[in-house]
Amino acid sequence: MRLVAVSVLCVDRVESASCVSREHTPSTRAERAAIDASRIQGVVLTIRRIKSEADYESALKTIDGLMGAPADTPEGDALEVLVTLVEAYEVERWKIEAPDPIAAIEHIMEARGLLQRDFAALIGSQPRASEVLNRRRPLTLPMIRTLSLEWNLPADVLVREYSLAESR
Repeated sequence: MRLVAVSVLCVDRVESASCVSREHTPSTRAERAAIDASRIQGVVLTIRRIKSEADYESALKTIDGLMGAPADTPEGDALEVLVTLVEAYEVERWKIEAPDPIAAIEHIMEARGLLQRDFAALIGSQPRASEVLNRRRPLTLPMIRTLSLEWNLPADVLVREYSLAESR
């Protein structure tokens, strides 16, 4: 996947309702990012790859300047495109791994105010729940099905391999 950034070029409206385009060529990336969105009456996009953290920071500053632009305007369109490109860069740059099954279960229990006894009621017994949560016993297919149905946990997270605690 190639990631791109957007350079915003100023477009001035002239009295005859036609547009005269001029490229604003500031000397630094920071200057390019600091284009005052309130003065931009139209936007022409030049798309290029985000190659570095500096490109990313520049794109964020440009987004900041365009925030609040009305939808269905050139500025709003530029904002939407730029946000999409930055999101793609962030997904590629800072990948978030899915949690292991036990971490996912613990997170759901904490977020929903559930206790180990609630987990035990789903999978059969308190000792079994303790063994699973302490990583001494793996989740079984029936446990995964029950957790997926009852707690709406994605089965693909629950079937991931995870390490068990070593036996003593």
